[in-house]
Amino acid sequence: MGNSQKKVSVLMSTYNSESRVSHSIESILKQSYKNIEFLIVDDCSADNTFGILQEYSKKYETIKVFKNDLNIGLTKSLNLLIAKSNGDFIARQDDDDISYPDRIKTQVEILLNSNADFCSTRALTNPGKNKIPGISYYFPIKVLLKFKNPFIHGTLLFKKEILEDVGGYDENFYYSQDLKLIVDLIQKGYNYKIINKVLYVLNTQNNISENKFQEQEYYAYCARKGIKPNLIV
Repeated sequence: MGNSQKKVSVLMSTYNSESRVSHSIESILKQSYKNIEFLIVDDCSADNTFGILQEYSKKYETIKVFKNDLNIGLTKSLNLLIAKSNGDFIARQDDDDISYPDRIKTQVEILLNSNADFCSTRALTNPGKNKIPGISYYFPIKVLLKFKNPFIHGTLLFKKEILEDVGGYDENFYYSQDLKLIVDLIQKGYNYKIINKVLYVLNTQNNISENKFQEQEYYAYCARKGIKPNLIV
């Protein structure tokens, strides 16, 4: 089956992002890879985020939008979108980040032409324009996982079947759900690759990693140790 016949479901959960979500959506609409469905859930925003999403869904048939009645968080929102997806591959996109036009095409080609079951890319930070992963890119991933997550969540692309095999994101993990998913997949023996190419721009200001640093660290610790978090959110 040719690359163009493989459907990619791009998943985005967004919350109170009326000032930034359009830039992120536009970066997916500009992808050189065209067999894409774009599933976006508004996690009960208090601003006009959902109104913006509705305008896009009216204009582009590839965009499907949903709205949670309650704010349920990223983990559960992504699992809802996985259940609604029809793609052979599942890709992530965060609502304050930008994908380069060839991002999806490059990642699909990697999964079709290697033994990798999921992959991510390198990115530039915004602001700062630092390349990440930096020097750590050249270290073994299994070593890095002991103290950091070498995969940028928004750049991940998976074979859908492997997400189904591990049951999607672990809903015990309100934070660091991406690290827990990576740990689960690697423990199952799935292969991975971080593409040595910048294909994403990552917002590093006023984001969840900055605003919920301690919570992220606690949940990451639990993911690494294989224990269930007991922190109430």
